[in-house]
Amino acid sequence: MPPAPELISPRSSRVTAARRLAKRNFRVKERLFLAEGPQAVREAAGHRGEDGPTLVELFVTLDAAERYADIVGEARAAGARVHLAAEDVIAGISTTVTPQGLVGICRFLDTPFEEIVEAGPRLVAVLAHVRDPGNAGTVLRCADAAGADAVVLTDASVDVYNPKAVRASVGSLFHLPVAVGVSVADAVAGLKGAGVRVLAADGAGEHDLDDELDRGTMGGPTAWVFGNEAWGLPEETRALADAVVRVPIHGKAESLNLATAAAVCLYASARAQRTRGARA
Repeated sequence: MPPAPELISPRSSRVTAARRLAKRNFRVKERLFLAEGPQAVREAAGHRGEDGPTLVELFVTLDAAERYADIVGEARAAGARVHLAAEDVIAGISTTVTPQGLVGICRFLDTPFEEIVEAGPRLVAVLAHVRDPGNAGTVLRCADAAGADAVVLTDASVDVYNPKAVRASVGSLFHLPVAVGVSVADAVAGLKGAGVRVLAADGAGEHDLDDELDRGTMGGPTAWVFGNEAWGLPEETRALADAVVRVPIHGKAESLNLATAAAVCLYASARAQRTRGARA
């Protein structure tokens, strides 16, 4: 075992720099973001981008270093600088109410949209006007679980590197390609050009998800476009899609929240694609 690093001072320039990453302008300037908790740090330590290992630094309390010795070892093996830190230092860097003792600094890992299109994706989630970071992270997690090939966050959506979005993804941010900053029109045009059918998810859609499944139209390459939590998708965005599809409400609920609707849509496509693949 290598010797434990020295306890870092709360006044250290490294701690100050880490705190600043809670703000978007500093994240964009440095192209770095925070990943908190054992799951996110573990996934970051195992991820490698074009610029090298994604995890570049790790701040960890003595208690967490003992409890998660395997994660700390993975971080060191990945080449990350590991700093032992007092709990008040971690609390100052963390954006959670109850920090878990591990905060990593990671390189941006977004993928150019053109690379996603060129890879021939079969299932993509497009977050067109999603503003809540928790919802963005949860939809990313749903896309990962459903086996999607990529997630696209348009320039009208929240920053995927917002600490709350990173936490809500529960490590899925490190699992699949994510493109950011693409206009809705460019995202739809690029996906259509790659032979992907683009469906807009909207509670007032003229097409019913159950009917689409019954007709067998869901088995091909598909991109789902999800809108704002409160007002859904604007008309100009719906008009870009090949179809506007609603999730049927069979009970008395007024509607589904964004993440739940996204999970239903993505899993419906994933199952239809697997079924078509089994029959091919």
